[in-house]
Amino acid sequence: MSRKAAPLGLALDPASGVPLHRQIGRQIRAAILERRLAPGLKLPSSRLLAAELGCARGTILLAMDQLVAEGYVVAQAASGLSVAANLPDEMLVSPKVDRRAAAAPPPGIEDAFEDSPIAFPTGQPDRAAFPFALWAKLLERDWRQPSWALAGALHPFGHRGLRSAIAAYLGMARGFSCEASAIVVTTGMRQSLSLFARLILKAGEQAWIEEPGFIGTREAMAMAEVKAVPVPVDDQGFSVERALTIAPKAKLAVVAPSHQFPLGTVLSLQRRLELLSWAERTGSWIAEDDFDGEYRYAGRPLAPLRALDRTGRVAYLGSFSKLLFPALRLSYVVLPASLAPAALGIMAGTATRASMLGQGALARFIADGHLATHLRRTRLLYAERQQALLAAAQRPLKGLLDLAPDPGGMHLIARPSAAIAPAFDDHAVAAACAAHGVSVSPLSACYAGRAKKHGLILGYAGTPEADMPAALAVLRRVCR
Repeated sequence: MSRKAAPLGLALDPASGVPLHRQIGRQIRAAILERRLAPGLKLPSSRLLAAELGCARGTILLAMDQLVAEGYVVAQAASGLSVAANLPDEMLVSPKVDRRAAAAPPPGIEDAFEDSPIAFPTGQPDRAAFPFALWAKLLERDWRQPSWALAGALHPFGHRGLRSAIAAYLGMARGFSCEASAIVVTTGMRQSLSLFARLILKAGEQAWIEEPGFIGTREAMAMAEVKAVPVPVDDQGFSVERALTIAPKAKLAVVAPSHQFPLGTVLSLQRRLELLSWAERTGSWIAEDDFDGEYRYAGRPLAPLRALDRTGRVAYLGSFSKLLFPALRLSYVVLPASLAPAALGIMAGTATRASMLGQGALARFIADGHLATHLRRTRLLYAERQQALLAAAQRPLKGLLDLAPDPGGMHLIARPSAAIAPAFDDHAVAAACAAHGVSVSPLSACYAGRAKKHGLILGYAGTPEADMPAALAVLRRVCR
């Protein structure tokens, strides 16, 4: 009697710099060495694994070939792959560690995090454009003699001065008023969104998310134990009419109306009003993700949903990590005022809160007008970089990938041309590019459902123009 294939419980991170086949190999290897996969145990077929993980079968085969070569997995003609039955016992126990050797990192680990420019990372601002000398002075001023509120008694919602500065800035720059008492400073979009979902939904209830969309949205819904329901977007963005046919009982819509990720669609005014009408009519809620809404290069941006909200049904999410520098790890959510008391109870019991280290400095950075200055400067810079990428890509990517300009945002979508589309695997291309120091993200990873479209997400904001030609040459070689 044949044995049932073992469930592997793998989890892939397409945004990681580690190629997918290496992630798969590492996780299976670790499961074998830790005895979570017993010797002789049959493994799922490559087709089944590819379907479960949402990646190409070739990626699975590449990982399995390496495991077979290393002796962890054996291939049998009749029954497929299984865990090797004759691994040495010493490999299956925790090794004794030389403390002196453990003190030094293994060769190459520092290189993996080297601060050299890499094209084309997604969601990365230009770090060279940030005024770090000014930032250092603001940090020093805050921490030379910190107040008790700053160094000791952390408010669950974050630094009071920062929340006030955010409220004032949003009133000026985004056109809506809000109270500092309804703003929560968080560690990132995932925490902001999961907090909001926990406030308004019960475990198991449904929320609409955009398809394709940001992977972190799905992760945030899972953190809140909410069922995410993908709703395909079209050239006008998210459609309430379509969403109601898919999941009529949903009570939350998570949308990015200013610049949808990853497609860049701007939600039309008619659909904005339809979405607000749905929330008002049914007592439902909207989470508005405006992570790069500040970057608009052509035409006038439409007002945020929060500015049009008459009944307090919209939470507004923003991120400073995307605007300033990633290591800052500071985002925020502007809650409907009615939810602030309940949010205080949740955040008071939350162990993971945004670090206070940079919050006071950021408050001064905003209040003194430095944020507005930085955004004006980078808005011009990123507009130029988008044009530079389009110009540099014309010759090397001709006949392979098609790039179109975008009136906003920090990235472009490269779609396979008709000649290569049938065989194009964006995960495989991303893995091959990563091996040559070029970071591109697979478009198909942004789809939660089975129907996926392949392409590449090229972030240009953090990529100096001088680095583009060499990176595009790598991308051309990989695609060919």
